Amino acid sequence: MRSPFGPCRRSRSGGRSWTGWPRDRAGRTSSGYRGAVSYPILKGHGTENDFVLLPDPDLHLHGELPAERVRALCDRRAGLGGDGVLRVVRARWVEGADPSAEWFMDYRNADGSIAEMCGNGIRVFARYLATEGLVDAAAPVPVATRDGLKTVVFAGGDPEGEISVDMGVPKLLGDTSVSVEEHRWDATGVDMGNPHAVAFVDSLEPAGPVGSLLEEPVFDRELYPSGVNVEFVVPVGPGHVAMRVHERGSGETRSCGTGACAVAVAAALRDGRSPDAGGETVGYDVDLPGGRLHIDWTAEGRIVMTGPAVLVARGESSL
Repeated sequence: MRSPFGPCRRSRSGGRSWTGWPRDRAGRTSSGYRGAVSYPILKGHGTENDFVLLPDPDLHLHGELPAERVRALCDRRAGLGGDGVLRVVRARWVEGADPSAEWFMDYRNADGSIAEMCGNGIRVFARYLATEGLVDAAAPVPVATRDGLKTVVFAGGDPEGEISVDMGVPKLLGDTSVSVEEHRWDATGVDMGNPHAVAFVDSLEPAGPVGSLLEEPVFDRELYPSGVNVEFVVPVGPGHVAMRVHERGSGETRSCGTGACAVAVAAALRDGRSPDAGGETVGYDVDLPGGRLHIDWTAEGRIVMTGPAVLVARGESSL
């Protein structure tokens, strides 16, 4: 049967990744969100990067998942509030999804736009699967995403344990720059399935040059035609940094998992500690406003992110 998610492209990790819009089981696209129809929802966060989860395993509830519904759900005054939406879909409905994955993470930014990957989101997504008994937490769990297959491991095989995710091989995008008002910084471009620009600064204080981050930083639109996540970083100590982030499609958030991965890569390069230099795994603790993540850049060149994920509420909505 043809996938209701439409055509896919080859991802840089070697798998197939999503490019089309979802359809229902009969192959029809949704005409819009249904408003009065009630559906299940959950709320969760990873280091305070918070999400609305929509269980929709067989695409019976949300069709195309219109941007209007995503924005309504993520609205912090009139909706449930969140930095994005995680829709839980069986991977068999996604053309080109790796057959070893039973589940596909359909991630949307708070503005309704589609994103390739979300590091904190995939931990929250996996926590939901494990606590619902939809996967075996004692074994590595494959999850299909628009950036290809990601493998999730629960510490001690505990569904409530800390979660590690193999985030794949980072792609360096070269040197660039970012600006806030009259202040400009050199930055390192890193692709973690989604684009990042990492700038080292003297201070993260809102009263300093980085400011409040209420507005999107200025960046190179030729290098990042679809927008970019911008990370501002200060060193804390050996193998330890702190960061703030302005996320594409969401604004400043309390945490960004893929951003922490990009920051660890940029920090390792800056410190002369990349695996190429020493031939062994390089680790960084990354402090974010919402908590701490640990990032390893392995001797094999892969990024492994470790951190918490919490489900805080469940119920129904008709937004």
